[in-house]
Order: sequence, then C-alpha cells, then structure tokens
Amino acid sequence: MLNAKSQPQPGGTRSTIRLWCPLALSSVFWCAACVPGASRAQSAPLAAAPSTAGGLTAVAGLRVGHFTLAERPTGCTVILAPQGAVAGVDVRGSAPGTRETDLLDPVNTVSVVHGILLTGGSAFGLDAAGGVMRYLEEQNIGFDMRVVRVPIVPAAVIYDLGIGDPKVRPGAECGYRASQGATSGAVAEGSIGAGAGATVGKLFGGARAMKGGVGTASITLPDGLTISAIVVVNAVGDVIDQATGAVVAGVRGEDGRSLADARRLIRSGATRPAARSGENTTIGVVATNATLTKAQAKKVAQMAHDGMARAISPAHTMGDGDTIFSLATGERAEPAEVTTIGALAADVMAEAIVRAVRAARGLPGYPSVQDLMPGR
Repeated sequence: MLNAKSQPQPGGTRSTIRLWCPLALSSVFWCAACVPGASRAQSAPLAAAPSTAGGLTAVAGLRVGHFTLAERPTGCTVILAPQGAVAGVDVRGSAPGTRETDLLDPVNTVSVVHGILLTGGSAFGLDAAGGVMRYLEEQNIGFDMRVVRVPIVPAAVIYDLGIGDPKVRPGAECGYRASQGATSGAVAEGSIGAGAGATVGKLFGGARAMKGGVGTASITLPDGLTISAIVVVNAVGDVIDQATGAVVAGVRGEDGRSLADARRLIRSGATRPAARSGENTTIGVVATNATLTKAQAKKVAQMAHDGMARAISPAHTMGDGDTIFSLATGERAEPAEVTTIGALAADVMAEAIVRAVRAARGLPGYPSVQDLMPGR
C-alpha cells in the first residue's frame, strides 16, 4: 500500500523556466482513508524562482485534483476549467484509450471543455469521467443545451492493470472525489492519482522496469504569457533528461540496479521491443493563458509532443497510446504567437516528464529513481 506521507524538496535554479516544487499540502485524496496527501517533488535542472501557483495551475483558472486507490495502487487526475477553456488534442501513440477526442477536431462544433480526465485502469478507467461530469453538473457548469448543461470532459487512460489486483480500477466515484479536491494551488507529483501505478522502461517487460508517475512544470515570460504542463508517465521507453542527455529512469541492466539505456540497446540490435500493445502510454495536458482558436490549440498539442519525444526514448511506439490535450483559458486577449506557445509547451512537457520519475516512489519490483540513485 502506498504511503500518503512524503517530504517535498526545494527546486534548483537554472535558465528562465519556472517550475514549482510544492512546499505545502495539495488537495489529494486516498481512497483507503480519504485524507489529504502531500507532494513529493525533487530538484529539477531547469528552474527559476518558484511561481505563486504550482505547475499546471500557474495558468489562472485551472484546478487540479488527484484521487488514489491505495489498495492496488491506481487512480485518476482531474484538470478542471470551471470557466471553460478552448481545447485541442493530438494522439501519437498507436494504442490509445480515449474519450471525446473526436469532439476536439477543429471542424466540429464544441470548442470549449470544462475538464480533462487522466486516469489509470485502462479502458475501464474512462468510467471516472462520469464522476467528473456529475461534479460539474452540480456546480451548474457545462455546455448550455437549454434544458440542461452538459459538462464536456475529454479523457485518456494509461494501462496499469498489471500492478496489483486488476479488478481495482478508477470509477465514477474516483472522478467525483478528485474533482471535489481539485484546487488552484500546488500540484502533487510522483506516485499519486493517475500516476500511482505508472511504470517506465519496459523494453524487456516489467521485470526490468522502473516506477513512473505524475509530473508538472510551467514557465512565465516577462510579459505574463504562461505555459504549463501536467503528465502521467507510463512509457515503454526510457526517460531522458534533455538538459544532459542522460537516462534518468528506464530499462534496468541485468544486475537490476544499473540503467541499460534503451537507445543503446536498440542501436546494437540487442533487443526488440517486447512491450505488448496498449500496456503503456504517456498522457498529459499543456495549458496557456493565451487566447487560441480550436485549430491553434490543436497545433500547440502537436508541438508539445516534441517535448515527449525529447524526454522519452523510444516514444510514440506501437505499445504506447501517447495523447496530449491542450487548453487555452483566454485570459490574455492579444493575438497569440502559436509558435512560441507550442515551443514552450514542448519544453515544459519534457521537464514535467523528468520530474514525474524523480518524484515517484517505488513499488515491489519497480524501483524508483531515488531507490537506485538517491539524490539524483
């Protein structure tokens, strides 16, 4: 069973990217005890002075909540946009599990969403979106259909059913409780919510894999433009620190403690990817306070995948369902520079991926970065 207690660590300082290392409790709920959890963030190589809001919630108007089923573990992570946000999506992996992604096609009618669900439990976990909808309907939030407001809540899943009892998976109640606890404050990272059962480095299957998790990062430019990301890392591939090119977490060597480096293994012909289709996946959200059209939001989601490709190797495989949503709250009314927003979205996505594995806590058979390389 996971331990809800963890100690936050302050972030380092480097470049102008603004990353949040939570110094306070976040609104996180554990199913077993329904008590607030704490974040556990590790130092990051690309950091500046802490923001006044954490990670994804550096974009005003967004709220994040986690709910963890500690007995497996698994869970869900909810991003709420109570005032609505223009949304886009881009799916690159070959084994996605999603809901309402067709609605986000720029040619279709509805452009504004009210929440995004990231969840464990494979396709079963999509049921948690119903709980998010129930919560938003109670708040009278949704697309006005005259007789009722319909909350728009796209969703994506990771496959984590190989960890613990596969009959334990997020449902509508989990989505509802995550929504209840969602706040605009610091965002908890690591082995929590949808990242509770996430793993990485599965070229040789689970026997040599490591623990994945949830990570978040943000950047604010001098003129106030803000771009942020949250991601659930459950990849076939290794996680790479783009600042150094080094493997942070991934397939372990035969000794169980060293990192084999998937890039080297593939180039040497030493292995063929063994991960089965649909049993992995990295999913996330990038957000901005800029005003974007639906088509522009989709372009930002596309560009954010560059960050995934920098931080995960290999990415977008036949065994992953990699999906990124983008949100634009429209707080800034001036015309948006989509190229700038998309480029920075890739940067914060890459950093959030690295933060996810650095903040993770190990499970039996799935050591964390801190288990193998304390202080890294």
